[in-house]
Amino acid sequence: MSDSRPGARGHYALGHPVIGPRPLARTRSFTRRGGRMPHTHQQAWDRHAGEVLLEVPRSLGERSTAVDPSYRLDVGEAFGRRAPLVVEIGSGAGDALASGATARPDWDFLAFEVWRPGIGHALLKLEQAGGGAVPPNVRILEADAALALRTVLEPGGAHEVWTFFPDPWPKARHHKRRIVTPEFADTVVRLLAPGGTWRLATDWDDYAESMQEVLDAHAGLRLVSTERAPLRPVTRFERRGVEAGRAITDLAYVRI
Repeated sequence: MSDSRPGARGHYALGHPVIGPRPLARTRSFTRRGGRMPHTHQQAWDRHAGEVLLEVPRSLGERSTAVDPSYRLDVGEAFGRRAPLVVEIGSGAGDALASGATARPDWDFLAFEVWRPGIGHALLKLEQAGGGAVPPNVRILEADAALALRTVLEPGGAHEVWTFFPDPWPKARHHKRRIVTPEFADTVVRLLAPGGTWRLATDWDDYAESMQEVLDAHAGLRLVSTERAPLRPVTRFERRGVEAGRAITDLAYVRI
């Protein structure tokens, strides 16, 4: 589970068109990118960032979360092979990423995250899950996913897309910051291969209703399951939500 308090896990901006080298002003669905890491997370970053984090051209400078819209990632080169690709939008502390990468070594996992302390934590969890080495089928892109996914990957290049516990922005005046919108659904449908699956989870009932309303209305998607995603582990945030009395909703939509 994530929230919008300072220090909470980051998520991604609502995508809008890009004109020239600078993106138009837009409402963001993430709150921060930096922050201090615990020492163990910083050590994991120092050990593994060079092999796991992808270097990409930035449209607003090296510290920007915006990827140059003219850049296209060569996924085969990034992973050193061709395999089914899972794209995780908002990897947070890396629980699902570590679970998926170790359970499915035959798949590749590309995570988008802007919360740098979360990336450090994810690298530590990946190292632990891999018995001291990060699984070779993981790459992380420190970037604004909803913008980057419009251009950085080939259309139809993803086997699955995961959006687990995005920031719910519970106040009504902040609902415009929620990432699951008709525009973002267009982006995901473009990214998925025919028959590919978009898996989502949330512990906020009204967000679950909003997600389903948006995705049911999309001509390119069909609901196929409300069961727990097979590779989604129980996280600390999820346990907190359950303890607070919130129900967990899982949704799986297939691109048709």
